Amino acid sequence: MGNSSSTLPALKTVASCDTTRFMGTWFVVGVKPTLLETTCSNAVEKYTLLEEGKSHDIDIDFKYNPEEDPSDEKNKVKALPQKGWVQGDNRLQSGDWKVSPCWPIKMTYPIIELDEKGYSYAVIGYPSRAYCWILSRSPVMDEGLYKNIEKKLVENHQYDLEGLRKVPQKWTSEERAKRGLTADELPDSFLIN
Repeated sequence: MGNSSSTLPALKTVASCDTTRFMGTWFVVGVKPTLLETTCSNAVEKYTLLEEGKSHDIDIDFKYNPEEDPSDEKNKVKALPQKGWVQGDNRLQSGDWKVSPCWPIKMTYPIIELDEKGYSYAVIGYPSRAYCWILSRSPVMDEGLYKNIEKKLVENHQYDLEGLRKVPQKWTSEERAKRGLTADELPDSFLIN
């Protein structure tokens, strides 16, 4: 998207990422989208760490509505289960991952920003800067924090923000139940009815 990965420096992953703390539910609140995400809404990823010795380290359950209005009955939930591999010597302490949406594709998945204290937000980059994902533990991110993340994407990671979109997160109790989310993962205070 205007940037050539050959002229860009390598993305720097976060200095520390506790894989166990990263596990759980994340709402995709912002995205430089892949083709599947250009109009998506209610995008949620659930990360599950597997026992050591499995063929991969992490199961990623990615579900979303393909269109912007999640309340439209024609906008059915789609799922794209993925596999993840933690790179480096310690699978419990690395921000450098690889992810496969389908065999034989295995993409880099660098965690480039992370709330290392509370694990309330994370940003996943992509070497060419064509894609990125802004993740939050809640479906709503503070606007000041979101703007700060945008600034870091530009200043620290050489991103062009063209194409970055906020992902609509509009939840009802029915949608929450349909997705199998608990009230702990998606509290009632975030529901629109």
